[in-house]
Amino acid sequence: MAIFSRRRKKAVTRLPVDAPGDKLHMLLVVNPYASTVSGRIKNVVVYALQSRYELEVIDTRERNHATEIVAGALARGHYDVVCSFGGDGTANEVINGMIGSEVPFTFLPGGMTNVIGRVLGIPNDIVDATEHLLTMADHFEPRRIDLGDANGRKFIFAAGAGLDAEIVKACETRPALKRRFGQNYYAASAVRVFGKNIFRRSRLIIETEGIEMQGIVAVAQNARPFTYFGDREIDLCEAAGLENRSLALTVLDRANPMDFAPIATRLLTPNSDIADNRHIKIESEFQRAVVKKRKPDGPKIPMQADGDYIGEYDEIVFTALPSALNVIA
Repeated sequence: MAIFSRRRKKAVTRLPVDAPGDKLHMLLVVNPYASTVSGRIKNVVVYALQSRYELEVIDTRERNHATEIVAGALARGHYDVVCSFGGDGTANEVINGMIGSEVPFTFLPGGMTNVIGRVLGIPNDIVDATEHLLTMADHFEPRRIDLGDANGRKFIFAAGAGLDAEIVKACETRPALKRRFGQNYYAASAVRVFGKNIFRRSRLIIETEGIEMQGIVAVAQNARPFTYFGDREIDLCEAAGLENRSLALTVLDRANPMDFAPIATRLLTPNSDIADNRHIKIESEFQRAVVKKRKPDGPKIPMQADGDYIGEYDEIVFTALPSALNVIA
């Protein structure tokens, strides 16, 4: 009988069950508070995965708990794979607990956007993604990808300093609305924060590879696309990639009501190049970039990593980490 009754053709419990000794050992880290994770969905996923994996399942309880869980588990036991079941924030915490380990990382979608899973090539539907993980047990071929580092915080797809991080922070202050309205609430938060910063001139100095720029936003991109709005890819730098051994940098130099509509249009229009906007500067490859306050006594710089608000700093250093993480996807 299919456990995913809403899609009987996608039933995953009919796959043959290997002998226990043949199963791969998986650490499954679950965020029970993620946008699309429920107790029922969790139980169904766990039941399906048990046909091909020896599972250890741990729920996160609070912010940064996933990093602690994974680092402790990898220190005391053997695992063939670590899987994050939640959104991008949970996955980011998981990979930060895996640094230095050769154990591969994988992902199950349970968040609002699930950029990390999608850039790795994992389906964004939980049924399809579960089937995908079951199939991978027979074709277990890890590969290495690059990571980025932002003041010690590792990231897979992007990290941002300045107004970009302020938008993420504003969205996270109302988690109930974020959960209910999803990406529409994020878009509304972006408009609101941008509106509050009308006519803001450059507050940041960005230095990389001998080049100095000024701006209000600096985004270090490790994967393409930068994010998604529904099924639509939102791109900043098309040269970014998980195996490029470098990061890409996008800088916006000012906030002005005359700029918002053209930038938003270019971001949401397929095959439109945001680099054509005169207020945006893009460096397609860099190894290290430093973001500083333009005025020493100015406000601290907010930072986000993989869509999760991290904090505020006097200075932010973005660094490329080539081949830093094993993944299976």
